[in-house]
Amino acid sequence: MAHPQTKSAAAITLQELYPSSPFYKEAASIRVTGMLRGYSVETGIGVIEDGNKSLRIGTQHLKDLSLRVGSVYQFIGELHIEPNHEAILQARTGRNVDGIDMNLYRKTIGLLRQFLEAGNKKNVVNLD
Repeated sequence: MAHPQTKSAAAITLQELYPSSPFYKEAASIRVTGMLRGYSVETGIGVIEDGNKSLRIGTQHLKDLSLRVGSVYQFIGELHIEPNHEAILQARTGRNVDGIDMNLYRKTIGLLRQFLEAGNKKNVVNLD
């Protein structure tokens, strides 16, 4: 029996998540980090913010994670675009990352992308 393979999650900032972004697509596997600004126990929906951007997070599958408004969390999951074009991340995992330096984290994401792009260019064989 074949098992569906879990996709690797792209580390992105909330500022990079907008309708024309390459990350803003149905079922995109992403990792996001932000401060929990609100959470409803009844619906299992939380809202994280980073700067002036926010994202709703579906936490229904996170049984062992205790959520506290005002704490910083990192979530990995799949993005779902609703009919009204609003996004919600259906989290498959989450963790508290209180104490993280968000400015340094944003810089790290940029450096990681530069490194991966350089590695991809290095592995390309020119057949001309």
